[in-house]
Amino acid sequence: MLSDASGRQHLLGVEPRRWADFFEASVDDPAIPDGIGLARALVGIADDPGASGARPTVLLTARPARLVETTMAWMARNGVAWDLLVMRVDDDHRASPDVKREALADLRATGHEPALAVDDDPRNAEMYWGEGVPVVYVHSGYYEQ
Repeated sequence: MLSDASGRQHLLGVEPRRWADFFEASVDDPAIPDGIGLARALVGIADDPGASGARPTVLLTARPARLVETTMAWMARNGVAWDLLVMRVDDDHRASPDVKREALADLRATGHEPALAVDDDPRNAEMYWGEGVPVVYVHSGYYEQ
């Protein structure tokens, strides 16, 4: 919900799908202004020293971990603040909701209980809701419903 992947969706519209190229091209994604604004607003609330129950900002992405440096550089260029970045293990080809469900379980196992999830994939939003995490769905326009 932070970056607009619509410019690389064509890489998934062929058989076999070109997942490696799709993820490698993410470095050039434009920002989704509404998503960036929401993230900034939520971080501002969490950083308010007077706010009760301030929580860390965890960015959970289905991008493969091999892209950690380009992902962090993209976030720095676009002013995205975060405390913890969780990425897909390289060569994990499961669907995004399965990857994120496992990451959610790992976060919970280490004492992190998400107060809110924000996602632009309706499948992920449904997964979070099913796992008892309040979710805000941000329509990016490139996921089929």
